This record gives sequence, C-alpha cells and structure tokens, in this order.
Amino acid sequence: MAKNAFFETVAEAQRRAKKRLPKSVYAALVAGSEKGLTVDDNVAAFSELGFAPHAAGLSDKREMSTTIMGQDISLPVMISPTGVQAVHPDGEVAVARAAAARGTAIGLSSFASKSIEEVAAANPQVFFQMYWVGSRDVLLQRMERARAAGAKGLIITTDWSFSYGRDWGSPSIPEKMDLKAMFQFAPEGIMRPKWLLEFAKTGKIPDLTTPNLAAPGQPAPTFFGAYGEWMQTPLPTWEDIAWLREQWGGPFMLKGIMRIDDAKRAVDAGVSAISVSNHGGNNLDGTPAPIRVLPGIAEAVGDQVEVVLDGGIRRGGDVVKALALGAKAVMLGRAYLWGLSANGQAGVENVLDLMRMGIDSGLMGLGHSSITELSPADLVIPEGFTRTLGAS
Repeated sequence: MAKNAFFETVAEAQRRAKKRLPKSVYAALVAGSEKGLTVDDNVAAFSELGFAPHAAGLSDKREMSTTIMGQDISLPVMISPTGVQAVHPDGEVAVARAAAARGTAIGLSSFASKSIEEVAAANPQVFFQMYWVGSRDVLLQRMERARAAGAKGLIITTDWSFSYGRDWGSPSIPEKMDLKAMFQFAPEGIMRPKWLLEFAKTGKIPDLTTPNLAAPGQPAPTFFGAYGEWMQTPLPTWEDIAWLREQWGGPFMLKGIMRIDDAKRAVDAGVSAISVSNHGGNNLDGTPAPIRVLPGIAEAVGDQVEVVLDGGIRRGGDVVKALALGAKAVMLGRAYLWGLSANGQAGVENVLDLMRMGIDSGLMGLGHSSITELSPADLVIPEGFTRTLGAS
C-alpha cells in the first residue's frame, strides 16, 4: 500500500522534506544567520502565548475571509515571496496554483526561479516583490513588466543586512548547475533518488537563475550574480520608497518593519500595507520575533495601513494569535516550502488546509464567528512577552 501523501502538521512536512531533499538544498531552507537566535525565536515566541477558550455558547459558523491590498482572500493566510524555489521542478508555479486552489494570494520574489508571467497565469492574485537592486530606470522597467503581467500589488523588501556566517555552517550552493556543479553535487543527488527523478521526468535541472531580474532581451542572471548587484546598489532612503510607491500607483506593501517609528515613516511614504518581518531570521541576528513587536506596531498604525505578520507561522493557531494581536493577515514562508518539497502543489495545498483547519478550531474554541472578533483578550500573554522598538 502506498504511503499516505497527506501530512497532518507542518512539522511532518518538514521531516519529509528533509528526507527527500539533498542535504545542501534542505540546509538552504532552514538557514538563519549567525548564531540563529532570531530564526529560533520566530517560532518559539508563539509557544509562549496561550489561549483563553470558552466552554459553551460557541458559534457554529466561522468566517475567515478578508481583503488585503485590494484582493479578497478566503482565509487570512498568503504566500510570502521566497527566492529560487528549486526544491521542485514546478517551483513557484506549483505554489501559485495551490494558492489559487485555496483562494488566496501569492507574493512572488524578484529572485524567483519562475517568471512573473508564468506565475500570474497560474494565479492572477499575485503581488510582485522587489528588492532595491539597480538604478531607478532598472527598477521601473521591472515594475512595469510586473504591471503588464497582471500583478495586483507591489511588495518592496529592504530588511536584509547581508549578515555573514552561520555557526553551523552555510549551505553549499553553486552559482549555476553546469557540468562541474553537477559532478560536485552528484553524491548528494544520488542519496535522494526521488528528488532527482522529479527533475528527470521534466528533462530539466534545478534552475538557479532569476528570470524576473533579466534585462529586456538578455538572459536571466544567476542568483549570485543578482545578489552581487543588490549588494552593490546604494541603500534606499524613505524618499526612494515614496518615489517607487508613487510610480506604482496601486497597492504597495513595505516588508521588513520591526519598529514603530519605521511603521510611521512607512505610513508617511504612502504605503498600503506593511509586513512585520525580520526576513525569516536571515537578517541581523538578535532581532526579536515579529510576533513580539506586532502589538505595538498594530496599535500605532493599524488604523492607517493594513498590518501583515510574516515569520514563524507553523499552524493555524499561530495565525489566530497573530490576528488577536493586531495583524489583518499573515504570510507563510518556510511552512509552504516544506509542503512543496514534500509533495509539490498538493503539499502546498495541504499546508494551507492545515492553516484553515487550525484557524477554524481556534475560532470555535474562543467562541468567535469571525476572525474580526479576535483580540488580546483571547490570549494568555506572559509578562515581558512583547518588545516595543522605536517608540517615541
């Protein structure tokens, strides 16, 4: 009898991904920065929060739909943009299809392995994510390409400090999959025959290029080539953010907010939404988990912009906790990558189903009929849990 492809938790999806993926590929997904304090806190912080459930008089109906950046979504969970999803041949296209099947939106990284045109065709509810890479003219070219492809909103990410070194060692990733790289990584691939077979069936090898950063008429740069250009580009100012927002003229999210003063500056720059995020722990190590700073940020600007939380979400109960503390929705990162690694599009759908079931269970236990009714009163919040950064 074939093994049941369904997994009942994200933790199980991660275990299957670890068994299926070559060592270097798996290591790239789990990597944080430096000592790993932040990447660990992103997940651990949710475990410090408890629930205050009711015993009777519970609602038979639980409404989960919401609207983010002008898009109606069936549950308060979206796909966060992550770069080069070479864990599966279909990569971001499989993720986009899964999100569409479950009625939600996808953020597509400019460092993705699939083009904005392919992903938008698979899911019209796509937000294109940009880093500040290259000149203003180059940024405009990429932005207009996304607009032409049908992107419904823009996400600008500025929260990476290019931290060097990991205490457990950084994953070995080739610049491109040429014959030399394939020979070097052959032993890892042989140890994971199912992963190799998936790519063999398509006649393709893992693509480590970034098609969304290609100049018109030019081949796509490699991930590390694009990364190098990013590192050499002067860092954006708040005036730059306001300029890009004005050029786009539509729904616009600034990703990477961890301080109240930065959240207020984002409002002044005219953004539609902010993502409270520390880049999944791949940033300045020692930065607190986003859920710890969420309450102060939501209180300060939640009536002026849409507040989304990104980081550490592993179950529907985590989503409920984030919404109770002021988020309008959350974005998934590693959780859906585990699903994609474990079972392709169906695996991502599996993860989104787990989120929906967990949210439903949380709403029922807390006695609510809608996610809009959630509040801090539904939680057990230990003293000293929150961090207030950048308060005036």
